[in-house]
Amino acid sequence: MQTVKYRLFEPRLAPRRTKIEVPGWGGAKEPRKDGSHEQAWHCLPFVEGAQAGIELFYPYEHELRVSRRDGGPHFEGVFGPDPQSGIQWPPFRAFGAQYYTYQLLLDLKVPEGMAVRTEPHPRFYTSATDDVPIAVPATLRTNWWPLIAFVVFKTPPAGGTHIFRPGEPFMQLLILPTDNPFELVPMDETEAAERELQSRRIHASRATLAKDTTWTSSTRTVFDGTYRHILGAARAKDKSAED
Repeated sequence: MQTVKYRLFEPRLAPRRTKIEVPGWGGAKEPRKDGSHEQAWHCLPFVEGAQAGIELFYPYEHELRVSRRDGGPHFEGVFGPDPQSGIQWPPFRAFGAQYYTYQLLLDLKVPEGMAVRTEPHPRFYTSATDDVPIAVPATLRTNWWPLIAFVVFKTPPAGGTHIFRPGEPFMQLLILPTDNPFELVPMDETEAAERELQSRRIHASRATLAKDTTWTSSTRTVFDGTYRHILGAARAKDKSAED
């Protein structure tokens, strides 16, 4: 278990482990049964990926709209007078034509060997209106960097608008190893054959593994619980090993 400590300069940022909101950006509360429309929360790989980080909530009282004008970002919002806190004000500014920055009033202290990576909030992938801000991936080694940092967002395309709404999550932070050395090599024949045999066994057992969990969505997409059942078994095995 890793511990991440935070120091808030703006309490309403309200960092927390990312949660899937249902109903909400994670989809409607529709059961996995015939005739239901498929939802993001129906997909466990997405759920695990979406809940892997820390979500931040827009802390200001008024909505901010970011669009593209004259080839660069254009901001429409109310922030009030400069609080004279020594922090950049307003907290948003253009960063060239393709990007803009936000002064993030948050200090995260991660364990040694770990770092903070900025990402778009998972609701970016579920939005039907393409109005979710796009945080640009960046890695910051906050174990030894306690300073307030700015985060970078991508300027929306012409005709598009990204909206920061009060109390709505606008980006996600992942906690990752600072160094992740690995070598990418092809499998040898023996290992490749083992993987192929494993895949065939899963496919052959799919009817059993998916029993009572297969359903067809309103768009006639067929779902079954094979992956979900194997994931549950893997989690149980990992928990048993920890105990």
